[in-house]
Amino acid sequence: MLTSDIFTSSTDRDVLSVSQLNRRAKQLLETHLPLLWVEGELSNVSQPSSGHWYFTLKDDQAQVRCAMFRNRNTLVRFAPRQGQQVLLRARVSLYEGRGDYQLIVEHMEEAGFGALQRAFEALKAKLAAEGLFDEIHKQPLPSLPKHIAVITSPTGAAIRDVLSVLKRRFPAIPVTVIPVAVQGKEAAPQIVRAIEVANRAGLFDVLVLARGGGSLEDLWPFNEETVARAIFASELPLVSAVGHEIDFTIADFVADLRAPTPSAAAELLVPDAEDWLETFAGYEILLQEAIERKLHLLSQRLEWLRTRLRHPGERLQQQAQRLDGLELRLVRAVDHQLLRCHTRLNTLMLRQKPLQPGLRIQQLNQQIAQHHAALQKNIQRHLRMQQQRLAEAVRLLQTVSPLSTLQRGYAIVSDPQQRVITSSRQVTPGDSINARLAEGELQCRVEKILP
Repeated sequence: MLTSDIFTSSTDRDVLSVSQLNRRAKQLLETHLPLLWVEGELSNVSQPSSGHWYFTLKDDQAQVRCAMFRNRNTLVRFAPRQGQQVLLRARVSLYEGRGDYQLIVEHMEEAGFGALQRAFEALKAKLAAEGLFDEIHKQPLPSLPKHIAVITSPTGAAIRDVLSVLKRRFPAIPVTVIPVAVQGKEAAPQIVRAIEVANRAGLFDVLVLARGGGSLEDLWPFNEETVARAIFASELPLVSAVGHEIDFTIADFVADLRAPTPSAAAELLVPDAEDWLETFAGYEILLQEAIERKLHLLSQRLEWLRTRLRHPGERLQQQAQRLDGLELRLVRAVDHQLLRCHTRLNTLMLRQKPLQPGLRIQQLNQQIAQHHAALQKNIQRHLRMQQQRLAEAVRLLQTVSPLSTLQRGYAIVSDPQQRVITSSRQVTPGDSINARLAEGELQCRVEKILP
């Protein structure tokens, strides 16, 4: 085969430039692939001063370059970060300058359940590090509550379960329902407010935060940081009864006790009235037996005292004699104490005479006057020194002042723009110049320039 058979002439080929090739590839991608959704992990996130975002979206097997321009990324409600799982709505394109295949992103959001789960784990780690989950902060529950407050939805199944169990086990305990939303954006602020109101009311001795089961999104108000901190700040013990037994929320970790269900919370809070009645019946029998034994012992003691009873007159005579003796001792003690006080008073008066506090005050006043005179003298001396230093500084300033030079017959020559002229080369004949003297200023015209 000849070489001429292998290579055809350039006129027989459809030759494209690189830019033409990239432009055709871009048109094919953008016209044949519609706007689509893509999920992946962010990496190489870059945010230059232009305001555009550039990053790579990847999974465990592949990656693709992405660009999100400023007019679209301003609508994103979070700051993208390395390793974040996101869901993108984008169109496929190609960057002609480098021939890079890329996605032009129109919309970005955190990827569903994964985002909530990461937020849950991040908040859990943060609060755990601050010690909000530590057992040392857990408050004991009352053995028999006097008044229970249940914070929950007034129409949900959770409150019906709690009230049913409380009525069955111990109906005498009063229960107050504080109604709140348990799902949606308004739930967390209402729960926080309810906890604060219950603490300020002064009516309750234990709180129950209850809700039925649901998805992670449904239970999210109980994973809010504001709710966790309100539970931690509660001065009343709080039982968390949120969701089913397999559901865990941040509120469960901060609460003083976590109940697997709302019904279980009611079981844990109050004892069974039937058990208490049986216990009281046993105590009644024991009390009756103890009273009978005590009465028998008192009856025996009364009989023994009756045999030893004497006439009360003898006892009164003994007490009268004892009272007379105590009276004499009291009189002698008072006289002795008065004598000691009088002697001590005389001694103190003798010690006081040489002290003469008036003389001491006079001496102190003289010292104050001397110190005042010395202070005035030091102030005057300091002022004279400062005046001398000021006069010396003025003299030195006048020595270096250009005005002093003018006084000796010199002048400062400048052009109309007030630029100082130091050389004849800066002017030409006919130019106007100014000459500043020690007194006044001259406007001159250059007639001739001498070498």
